Amino acid sequence: MAFVELSTDTVDGAIAADRLGADRVELCAAGALGGLTPGPGLLAATLARCTRAGVHVLIRPRDGGFRYAPADVDAMLADVRHAVAAGAAGVVVGALTAAGEVDRVVVGELVAAAGGREVTFHRAIDVCADPLVALEVLAELGVRRVLSSGQAATAVEGAPLLARMTEEAGDRVTVMACGGIRPHNVRQVLEATGVRHVHAAPRRPAEQTPATTVDFGVHATLDVRAAEELIAAAR
Repeated sequence: MAFVELSTDTVDGAIAADRLGADRVELCAAGALGGLTPGPGLLAATLARCTRAGVHVLIRPRDGGFRYAPADVDAMLADVRHAVAAGAAGVVVGALTAAGEVDRVVVGELVAAAGGREVTFHRAIDVCADPLVALEVLAELGVRRVLSSGQAATAVEGAPLLARMTEEAGDRVTVMACGGIRPHNVRQVLEATGVRHVHAAPRRPAEQTPATTVDFGVHATLDVRAAEELIAAAR
């Protein structure tokens, strides 16, 4: 049996993930940008409606890389404290140094701000200098879970490194596989890597809107059918 986390940037997506039996919901904003910190309204509305899945809040103040200025760190600390106070089950964070190593100081502060709630280190590990060294550091800092595609475009391609990471982590840190995980390949990822936690963000274009001269982008929402099939396949 595997644990399934579904990522969504809408209240409706979170409700659907909760109803389908996802173990966790990763809540973010701007999923098309890889996810940013959700606003307080989105968080409050989601927490009020998710009755069984733990809601874990992505803390990412901007798009781009994971080296943060002091003002960015202050924003992340405030967002972590707000998420905890609001009732989130955990937070999803990450920060690297200029050398591509885990920023011990920043991550340590974020873990402390979480006040004992579960902390996941996000895919910053997929662009760090040495993911195996990063695992050791994160275990020391009290991080509960690490989200990774094995430094590849997909978990299938990154399976060899994910397997090494899972072996090295042991029971100190949980490695959660991500990256293109869908119903047709989730069993392959589980068997090839030894992970027991998977993360997915199946999305589909939302209702089409009339074309206008000003382009505001295309909204996507959780693909409920794919999510349901993924959960069934993983278990």
